[in-house]
Amino acid sequence: MNKAILLLGSNLGDKMKNISTALSLINESIGSIKKKSNIIKTLPEGYNSSNTYLNLGIIIETYLSPMQLLKQLKKIEQDLGRIRDSSYSGTYEDRIIDIDIIYFNNIIYESKKLVIPHKAHTKKRSFSKKIIYELI
Repeated sequence: MNKAILLLGSNLGDKMKNISTALSLINESIGSIKKKSNIIKTLPEGYNSSNTYLNLGIIIETYLSPMQLLKQLKKIEQDLGRIRDSSYSGTYEDRIIDIDIIYFNNIIYESKKLVIPHKAHTKKRSFSKKIIYELI
């Protein structure tokens, strides 16, 4: 059984519903949610927008590999209406849902599509550090 920390964020539409639906889909299709952080409100980072984010972190247990997990998370994002992915477009923009893998077991993993630990969340974004600290 693998253990992962995920961060979820939404700043478009019914943000609470987007997060709640994503959590349900994660629980149904990926693995069990073992712990949730409090939801916090944050400003967008890396681009300008008047739409604030709701963010939270979760710890999950899953049988999926890191790449299988990423694939399932991207499917959930698409199912909820996310059209573009900043990792492909190279630009940040408002989004219905964003789900990032922050940690996966204690591994260091690097490919074109996935880097674990997630450097922006573990080193740059103060709100992410606060959420991660709350979870561990």
